[in-house]
Amino acid sequence: MMKDSLHGELSVIGMRGCENFVEQVDNYLKEWRNHDDDSTFVAKADCPRFGSGEAKALIHETMRGKDLYIISDCFNYGVTYKMYGMQVPMSPDDHFQDLKRVIAATGGKPRRISVIMPMLYEGRQHKRTARESLDCALALKELTSMGVSNIITFDAHDPRVQNAIPLNGFDNVRPTYQMLKALLKNVDDITIDPDNLMVISPDEGAMGRSMYYSSVLGIDLGMFYKRRNYSIIIDGKNPIEAHEYLGRDLHGKDVIVVDDMISSGESIIDVSVQLKEKGAKRVFIFVTFGLFCNSLDKFDKAHKEGVFDRIFCTNLTYHRPEILSREWFAEVNMCKYIAYIIDTLNRDKSISDLLNPVKRIHKLVDKYNEK
Repeated sequence: MMKDSLHGELSVIGMRGCENFVEQVDNYLKEWRNHDDDSTFVAKADCPRFGSGEAKALIHETMRGKDLYIISDCFNYGVTYKMYGMQVPMSPDDHFQDLKRVIAATGGKPRRISVIMPMLYEGRQHKRTARESLDCALALKELTSMGVSNIITFDAHDPRVQNAIPLNGFDNVRPTYQMLKALLKNVDDITIDPDNLMVISPDEGAMGRSMYYSSVLGIDLGMFYKRRNYSIIIDGKNPIEAHEYLGRDLHGKDVIVVDDMISSGESIIDVSVQLKEKGAKRVFIFVTFGLFCNSLDKFDKAHKEGVFDRIFCTNLTYHRPEILSREWFAEVNMCKYIAYIIDTLNRDKSISDLLNPVKRIHKLVDKYNEK
């Protein structure tokens, strides 16, 4: 590939907490483009902080004319900074401010800026139901007003938030292929047909992604809907009173429960309990983002009791070491996929095939069935 066929010289910046992830992405890019081990596409950037907690961004090389990709995990609470002598974990707000600082430090010199933000900042605050802020829409408008031309995210809580920036790029990617590949790699006795496997949506919001799995695999779909108590608010939301199941008989079938995230885990465990009570053979859980905001004890207990068999979760957000050590947890590596996206966009090629991997999924399933 001739150099002048690229949109601009490729440069990647990884925000704090993304160092290992970006290193893997860089290794793939170097391999595909025949770069030696000493070279790198990663540009070094820092966000040093003053004792008060204020910060600034420093980029240690020119960005003039570059095709810049900034990777940011706004939900990495494993990184800290010192403020008034205290070690403070970085919040999503801290990460987002640092992202804007790095963009500002480029001084408008890059030819194109793309932000890869796997879990969309404030993505759960995507609509207004009362006198409340529209944080996700405001964040997207801030980024585009600073010169960001494209935003790439994964499994957005509600992708319709892109309506806030209709003249800019917004790609919502789903890790369907990678999830299924991990399942078939870790479970060698699963049968993919309507008699032995079902896809379950844990609520109405997850129906879209669950329908995709169901359609691609040619298996049945079931769902739960959440019955909430709208008379009270606990921790900022109306509590769930019950999950009601809608779907076909589950006796003797394996099920895949598909959702975008695990926060406290109460909903997904309650759904899994009901699935087992309704006769499900095994319960496999697919989640793009495993936040695990509360204790892991409930997951340990549920797994020990046979409520679920395995949780498959991407490495798009930070996982503390004790999560990675759990036997019920399987991390799905997305570094190669993101490297593919960066490499393709840098060459100004379409990523449609990457966003809709139906052919690859069918090839994967056929190969598994042959074995």
